Amino acid sequence: MNVYDSTRMSDALARDGYEPTEDMEEADLVLLNTCHIREKAAEKVYSALGRLREMKKKKAADGREMMIGVAGCVAQAEGEEILRRAPAVDVVIGPQTYHRLPEALRQAKLGRRVVDTEYAIEDKFEHLPIADSRKIRARGVTAFLTVQEGCDKFCTFCVVPYTRGSEVSRPVSQIVEEAEKLADSGVREITLLGQNVNAWHGAGPGGEAWSLGDLLYRLAEIPGLARLRYTTSHPRDMDDRLIGAHGDLRALMPYLHLPVQSGSDRILKAMNRRHTAAEYLTLIERIRTVRPDIALSGDFITGFPGETDQDFEDTLRLVEEVRYAQAFSFKYSTRPGTPGAELKDQVPEEIKAERLDRLQALLLKQQQEFAESCIGKEIDLLLEKPGRMLGQLIGRSPWLQSVNVDAKASQIGDIIKVRITGTGTNSLFAERAEAAV
Repeated sequence: MNVYDSTRMSDALARDGYEPTEDMEEADLVLLNTCHIREKAAEKVYSALGRLREMKKKKAADGREMMIGVAGCVAQAEGEEILRRAPAVDVVIGPQTYHRLPEALRQAKLGRRVVDTEYAIEDKFEHLPIADSRKIRARGVTAFLTVQEGCDKFCTFCVVPYTRGSEVSRPVSQIVEEAEKLADSGVREITLLGQNVNAWHGAGPGGEAWSLGDLLYRLAEIPGLARLRYTTSHPRDMDDRLIGAHGDLRALMPYLHLPVQSGSDRILKAMNRRHTAAEYLTLIERIRTVRPDIALSGDFITGFPGETDQDFEDTLRLVEEVRYAQAFSFKYSTRPGTPGAELKDQVPEEIKAERLDRLQALLLKQQQEFAESCIGKEIDLLLEKPGRMLGQLIGRSPWLQSVNVDAKASQIGDIIKVRITGTGTNSLFAERAEAAV
């Protein structure tokens, strides 16, 4: 979602004449788009601001101006504190007010340091511009599209409800309009985004209530749009319509990121996840029944307050049963203002780390086994960008893996049939199916 938000901020700034640069020395404005989900991410913001302060000072000595802005969830959470700790910052703007960024910068140029983190009453989505076709084409054949923001689940470890606010669903008409423009500009694959994307709901053309499944059926009708994905989901919002879409829609890729966080019912309750391990496993079984080839991804936290050795063993057992193609795992990070920060029985760092090492070893083993199971399969590959080797392109498999194959640059955007021949550290290798012996 931060990638998507950065892109939309860039589009908004383009109206005021800003152009992106890859060289920070050239920049008149450096904007940090930040994440607050873990403590380490927030700490990196202040380290980066320290480096930018020196760059700004050096430019000022040479008679050049450079403005610094902080956007995103750290901006939302810390607001005035950022201005206090980092005097070089000119603008602090939260994720609900990106459409007001150009005006904030105009105010800052007049010498006023701006903090804009108030939740916007107006529709942010309505005000954010969609890039023109030329820019969309330059960005490639895959794109993100935000359809939902915020979360009402209030998991006790998570800051999202406090930084992104309550759940807001984008209207059907806006989503379809942007998806059609992306497809018309050459985008072949769209990933729908939301902090809790499968909680999306809206009104269909006739005023009837739509869920994410209904939206996916509608988007699958758009000419030229060959692939659909969505992330991130909550197990409690996987309804029958959405599960059915995985069985019915060829465009909906067989990949699902469905975080569980823990395999212990006791810890799941403490996390306020509002589902049990057995309910999660039953849900996985239902999804695999309609889409047997689906690849599953998840999120895990080790060392949540009160987690015992037995709780952790329950998590390992769940991982063994599900068998993930990919997963993200982290040590529990205390986030100020969340209920988890107030819980007793905080787990020592060394135990968190030891459990994380064991969990990641198991998840890596499963990821490698899934990759190896792809060898010999013929798949449809979306050619996405040039590879490192001359005459090679990198494509995206239905299961979201990077795949290296010999192909011409003119074929970017094509979907070709290939046969997987081998695995690398973080990618697969393939040959054209018709050329395979």
